Amino acid sequence: MQRFLSISSKSTSLKNQKQLHLPLVSSVSSATPKGQSCSHYFNQKSPSLGSRLGFDRVFSSGYFPNRVNLREHERNGNGFLRSKGLVGEIRNYSSETDRESIDYDVVIVGAGPAGLSAAIRFKQLCQEKNADFSVCVVEKGAEVGAHILSGNVFEPRALNELLPQWKDEEAPINVPVSSDKFWLLTKDRAISLPSPFDNKGNYVISLSQLVRWMGVKAEELGVEIYPGFAASEILYDEDNNVVGIGTNDMGVAKDGSRKENFQRGVALKGRITLLAEGCRGSLSQKIMKEYKLREKVQAQHQTYALGIKEVWEIDEKKHKPGAVLHTLGWPLDSKTYGGSFLYHMKDRQISIGLVVALNYHNPFLNPYEEFQKLKHHPSIKPLLEGGTVLQYGARTLNEGGFQSVPYPVFPGGAIIGCSAGFLNVPKIKGTHTAMKSGMLAAEATFGVLHEGSNMEAYWDALRSSWVWEELHRARNYRPAFEYGLFPGLALSALEHYVLKGKSPFTFKHGKPDHEATNVAKLHSSIQYPKPDGVLSFDVPTSLHRSNTNHNHDQPAHLHLRDPNIPETVNLPEYAGPESRYCPARVYEYVPNEKNQLKLQINAQNCLHCKTQVVNIGISTKMKCPNNIGRIYIGI
Repeated sequence: MQRFLSISSKSTSLKNQKQLHLPLVSSVSSATPKGQSCSHYFNQKSPSLGSRLGFDRVFSSGYFPNRVNLREHERNGNGFLRSKGLVGEIRNYSSETDRESIDYDVVIVGAGPAGLSAAIRFKQLCQEKNADFSVCVVEKGAEVGAHILSGNVFEPRALNELLPQWKDEEAPINVPVSSDKFWLLTKDRAISLPSPFDNKGNYVISLSQLVRWMGVKAEELGVEIYPGFAASEILYDEDNNVVGIGTNDMGVAKDGSRKENFQRGVALKGRITLLAEGCRGSLSQKIMKEYKLREKVQAQHQTYALGIKEVWEIDEKKHKPGAVLHTLGWPLDSKTYGGSFLYHMKDRQISIGLVVALNYHNPFLNPYEEFQKLKHHPSIKPLLEGGTVLQYGARTLNEGGFQSVPYPVFPGGAIIGCSAGFLNVPKIKGTHTAMKSGMLAAEATFGVLHEGSNMEAYWDALRSSWVWEELHRARNYRPAFEYGLFPGLALSALEHYVLKGKSPFTFKHGKPDHEATNVAKLHSSIQYPKPDGVLSFDVPTSLHRSNTNHNHDQPAHLHLRDPNIPETVNLPEYAGPESRYCPARVYEYVPNEKNQLKLQINAQNCLHCKTQVVNIGISTKMKCPNNIGRIYIGI
């Protein structure tokens, strides 16, 4: 089916950014965004970088990082200024007519588990080999951990390898899994099934707190981390090699005009660039398409799911730290893949959520409303009664697994973590695999810079690692559910208990998500109950709890490529599913002056879950690549 609704993204400013800690110095640079001509360079100090980014920066978790001594700079033979970085390396700066440029040895996009693991492992190798290379990590969230919603069952395998002494270094990992249950839900019952998740030795954690802790560890090693700056474009050299990224512009008004405080984004140049943006990262998608990375290894299309989550504080008598519950079945129909999770964290907090595969057929299905129904199930409702919702959020997951992993190396860098798609679907875990992929990429990167090897070593190491083995064993679980809930359960049981992941065949995924949605006439409208304001809530109430804030005077980051499609195709043929699949009511059909329904985009509501970019039938469900605005999801 042709894609009908397609949304593109424009980068814009973040209000009240975390400030970079950089000197006002300049030198020559050569890379430009692809498709643009080279700018003229000026041999002079440029005040714009410092005036825009400032000098004082406190690390996102409240810790004070190592600081650059702005007075420690020297002039090179050409008259340009060079400044010493955090660990003594020389950092070069250049001034183009429209942007500042800063050179690093390694640039990492994304301060999540994969990006920080890569940064830490790379700096560990620098220490081991007495090498001096610089690393910069840029993070779109206002602080490290801000884009990560709490509640995670964490497998510490990769962390044990990366930081073996983590238990002695006050890592926020202190709630071991105490019970592990698996239920099949009907409307009124919960049928206990054998748990296939094997969570012995795992922990219930706040992932946002973990990445904050990892950020501190990275900075202690000399990594420079700059939250509050979205990478908005890839930079190339004349040979089409990636040489870094450009951050988004600041001071842009809603109409696209430049405000008085406008400042061009910064060019962060890297000899190696690692993309750790998470599921459906915009730059990663661009790179995969441009260099045909999926085709290079005949990888299948990626499949996606939407996860909607709340963090609750419940009665202490009901709280069981470390208790883990997963469910299948109700409230979803038997043809829709998905399930719920409920994790007991510390401090009387629980994380509860619903994951819905985005290849569902019924255009009337509303994932947000299905989640509200879930909380009223008689086996879940008593736990939540008397409790309080602390936070709300949503995020897409890549569920393609082994069959959908692209070739992760491109000229000048690599894709790591969930940007490439290392989620183990039956485990519902991807943090440990993302971390390991970052560590392997870091080792390959160090080999390139220190020993003159090539980045293909990352691909070789990945296929020889336990990540590849784990994904291969789990490869048939997700596509088994293409046949429905009960056939999927039967095939999964066969894979898990009999074949143990060693089956001689590999299932293929079904249609891409965007081809799965049926026309509306094949289904009946779903009437969802009204929220009671106690266990279930309307979208505006949940949005308030997401702590998402957009500057009203900034360009909307969602744009229709063809504004006629919603009214001519989506609404009449598919009953406007974009008004239902979005967990933040970004898309809404409202009558115009002629009482005709028109699509209205409420970009200020956006949670940046990326659902708008995953393709569901008539709409391209994922065209919101650059995360704009201030997002405080993690606690």
